Amino acid sequence: MKTSLLILTLVLSAATVRGGANACQSSAKAALRACVAGAKSDYALALGKCANLADAAAQKACQEQAKAELKDALEECKDQLDARLTACEKLGPAPYDPVINPANFGGPINNPLLPLIPGTTFVYVGGSESNVVTVTTNTVVILGVTCVEVHDRVYSEGALIEDTLDWFAQDNAGNVWYFGENTHELEGGLIVSLEGQWTAGIDGAKPGIVMKASPMLGDFYRQEFLLGTAEDLAEVTGLNESVDVVAGHFDGCLKFQETVPLEPDALEDKFYAPGVGLVLEVNQVTGGRVELVQVIMN
Repeated sequence: MKTSLLILTLVLSAATVRGGANACQSSAKAALRACVAGAKSDYALALGKCANLADAAAQKACQEQAKAELKDALEECKDQLDARLTACEKLGPAPYDPVINPANFGGPINNPLLPLIPGTTFVYVGGSESNVVTVTTNTVVILGVTCVEVHDRVYSEGALIEDTLDWFAQDNAGNVWYFGENTHELEGGLIVSLEGQWTAGIDGAKPGIVMKASPMLGDFYRQEFLLGTAEDLAEVTGLNESVDVVAGHFDGCLKFQETVPLEPDALEDKFYAPGVGLVLEVNQVTGGRVELVQVIMN
C-alpha cells in the first residue's frame, strides 16, 4: 500500500498547492476529493471480495490486483485534477452559472456552422463504427427553453452500441446551447451503462455553448457542465480550415480542439463546415478519423 498512499499524498498536496479561493479551483478540488473517496471505496469492496477466496494464493493475487487498481485510480484522480486546474487558468475564477432567460431563445437552429434543421440526418463513418445523427421533429422543454431533440446512434459492425438523445436550442444572438443528453451504452442489445446522462437544471447540471454565433480564435468555454459527469471543453483553434472527407471537400471550416477533464488523455479536433455542420473528427491520440459520409434531407 506504500505506493498507493504516496500517490494519495501527492494528489492531496497538488490540490492544496494549486487550489485557490476561486470557484473553478474549488470545484476541481471537490471533484478530487470525490474521486479519491470513490477509489478508496472501490478498493475496500475489492478487498472484501478477496477475503472470500479460500485459496491463499488466489486471495493474495486478488489483493495485489486490488492494490494495482487503487494505484491506477489515484493516478487518474490526479490527472483529472491537473486537467481541471489547467482549464481553470483559461476559464478564470468566476462560478460557472450561465443565466438562461427563455425569452432569449426561440426559432430554428440556423447557426451557419451548426444548422440543426428537423428532418436532416448526418451519417459518419470511422473505422468499424458508423454514427447516424438525426435532427428530429421532437422538442423538450428544459429550464423553460424549447429544445430541439437530436437522435444520435453509434453502430459497431452493424450492432447498436450507443443510443443518445441530445437537446439543443439557439439564443437570439445565434449561439447554440447544449441542454443535456439521455444516453445508453449497449452490448448484445442490452443496456450496460447510463454514464454521461445529464439535464440542465437537475442536480446542479448547467447548459453550455456548443457553437458560438461569432467564434473567435482562442475562444475557450464549457460545452456542458455537471461536475464528475459532463465537463467537455472547447477551444477554437482554426477559422479557415480546408477538409477532405468522404462527403466531399469543404473550405472555410471552423476547427475546435475538445478536451474532457474526466478523460485527461483524450484530445480531439473537430471541423465544422459552413452550411453543413460537423464534417470531421480527428482523435489526436490515436489518429483515428470520423468522417461525414452523407447528409440526408427528409
